[in-house]
Amino acid sequence: MPLTIDPPLLNSATPWATDLADLKALYDSPYTGAVTTRTSMLNGFRHNPKHHQYTFFDPSNHAVTPNAKKPKEYATSSLNTLGYSPKRLKEYLVFISQIAKGLGNQVKDATNEGRPVAKAKPFIISVTGTPDEVAECYRLICLHQAMVPMPLAMEVNLSCPNIPGQPPPAYSGEIFPPLTLRSSAPVPIGLKTPPYTQADQFCTLVDELCKSATGSGKRKTCCPISFLTCTNTLGFSLLLDEAGPVLNSLDGSGVGGLGGAALHPLALGNVRTISAALKAHRETRHVRVIGVGGVSDKAGFERMRMAGAGAVGVGTAVGREGVGIFEKIMG
Repeated sequence: MPLTIDPPLLNSATPWATDLADLKALYDSPYTGAVTTRTSMLNGFRHNPKHHQYTFFDPSNHAVTPNAKKPKEYATSSLNTLGYSPKRLKEYLVFISQIAKGLGNQVKDATNEGRPVAKAKPFIISVTGTPDEVAECYRLICLHQAMVPMPLAMEVNLSCPNIPGQPPPAYSGEIFPPLTLRSSAPVPIGLKTPPYTQADQFCTLVDELCKSATGSGKRKTCCPISFLTCTNTLGFSLLLDEAGPVLNSLDGSGVGGLGGAALHPLALGNVRTISAALKAHRETRHVRVIGVGGVSDKAGFERMRMAGAGAVGVGTAVGREGVGIFEKIMG
């Protein structure tokens, strides 16, 4: 089932999509065509503010702005040592139900057994975990789809760079959990990829997607993935001041994921390369790319679209400017 995002602008999975207030503000904006939750797990992530942190900075001189509600105008990039959301998947499903209640009466369709017809903007529920855990996430999301009027989709985060001992599986291509999910339930599945820097990494990604298609010849099916979110933050990045690392982290190094303006050229290159590779194979031509990385104005949005993004996600700029960033981009 295709994922429709209209207007083609949304938030990405970030700390600014953690709680009900965050999600409601994003959903209520007339300038978002979909809303993405922060990446969750079945049982939540053990968040420790002493180790899981973020900051904004000026990419030209590394001048840092603390975790302020209104960072300096020059602080267009971000660094984080965060993990996943401390909230469980089921909490996000409850949040979505609460937002659905505020949508008013939905059109009922007798052929749909009286259930609300999905006419509202989609929620992309970002999840992660082991293959079995991701399968359970998918089952729960599919069950929840019948209870809410807005279309749901599942994004599997394969690319967080800040989990010690657990390198992003999307770099190796050895583990693609959702590719084993072959359900007829109408909930689209997507993958969130890391920033790739080598040609063979792009090839591995697309090869794995093609392998997930079943059958052969004219009877070969499309791969079960509907969209790719490109990209996550760039790992092993570091900010230093006179005292040492600006951020703390689980291993004490202060190394984390780079986002915002500093990531933008690499994100554009990933979107362009992945979009072209997807179009080159019949099994993947339907896969839509959501371009994420350093977009904070209309020009950045248009560059992402020119690179091949079907829709554009915003992360760091939401943290810097709030939900008003979407009107700024679309205005």
